[in-house]
Amino acid sequence: MNTSWSGFSYIVVNLARFIRPNEITFSGVNSTLPMLACLLAKKAYDEDFIYINVAGGVDPRPSQVPLSSSDPVLAEHSASIFANEDFYDLCTRGRMDLTFLGAAQIDGEGNANNSVIGDWHRPKVRLPGGGGGAVMLPTARRACTWRTEHSTRTFVEQLHFRTSAGGFHGVVTPIAVFVKRDGRLALQSWHPESSLDEVRQRTGFKFDSQGAGPTPLPTEREVHALAELDADGQFERDAKVALR
Repeated sequence: MNTSWSGFSYIVVNLARFIRPNEITFSGVNSTLPMLACLLAKKAYDEDFIYINVAGGVDPRPSQVPLSSSDPVLAEHSASIFANEDFYDLCTRGRMDLTFLGAAQIDGEGNANNSVIGDWHRPKVRLPGGGGGAVMLPTARRACTWRTEHSTRTFVEQLHFRTSAGGFHGVVTPIAVFVKRDGRLALQSWHPESSLDEVRQRTGFKFDSQGAGPTPLPTEREVHALAELDADGQFERDAKVALR
């Protein structure tokens, strides 16, 4: 069994490694890789957790793995069904332990831009906006994000617009894993085929790298679980994750 990393497996598995036993975890809209991470954690780890998704399912047992993280199949065989206002309420009451949210730009404090690239009044690109992330990022106990590229246009010293405050607890890219430490994102580990120097060159903000090293390789259970979820490789092809 191949226990080396691809860019795709690196992101999915390391997102799953943020999930802790007995916690409540949420994955949202357009969040296919976190969806896979949550389903992988159910298969690969002995400790259980509660998984809520934006389709409304609570600990679902879907008959198939959908391409969309909002597909109603993610509510099949659920313990209960949550409406959007229910998981926002859960989050604002301090009961959401971990939520996976997307971001277009991320700064050194882990704040997110999902609004515009360029000037607000004359933007180069108009982005979808914060959606639920503007509520959930500052109120969840922990929030994590991911990017399928790692570059200075994504990891910036100063956001073009701060959509969501509060800051991410963790960030995963094809070459690195960051965690929040002393109010800023710090490097936890890097892809074994990358290096500390490469992560620094491709990151627009300074970060602490004390104690960081190569990311431990995926376990056989993690590899097997991901292979079951993406048996024909469609998710990996669609994600188009590259190390360079």
